Amino acid sequence: MTDHHLTYRGVVYPWHCDHMGHMNVMWYVANFDEACWQTLAMLGLTPSRLRNEGAAVAAVEQRTEYKGELHAGDAITIRTAIVRITEKSVHMSHEMRIDETREIAAICTIVGVYLDATSRKSQPFPRDIRERRGIKVYHVSVSSPFNGSGNCSYLPELKDYLGAQELGQ
Repeated sequence: MTDHHLTYRGVVYPWHCDHMGHMNVMWYVANFDEACWQTLAMLGLTPSRLRNEGAAVAAVEQRTEYKGELHAGDAITIRTAIVRITEKSVHMSHEMRIDETREIAAICTIVGVYLDATSRKSQPFPRDIRERRGIKVYHVSVSSPFNGSGNCSYLPELKDYLGAQELGQ
């Protein structure tokens, strides 16, 4: 698995747009959600595995930065980096780009917690997920990715890395 993996590709349709002619925020959230499920599957947490093991993953924190406007007809791509994996959580950063211009439309950081699906209590990831090889993880020294100012504390470091990469190659 590479540092940033393709997790979503799509097009903005007219019905995704609000009264101002831009893609409505609900569609950003939906696209980032699909990117999360692709990322979890790449980690080995497929829907069938979660069902068979009575497990689930729930988003507990999410922050979206809107960087540019999307309009009907825009083709978009989301690439995802695993920022951190702890015993019970996974921290992801999604970057949505307009394919035509390569401009960043939005960045979304999400923290998901691994749960027992019945008790709804957090539990450690299975050993094979915790020990998975070939996944680039950006370790940060914070207990929560969000600091008191409401800003994601690892975004500057991640943005520096993202800016240095030629994404899409």
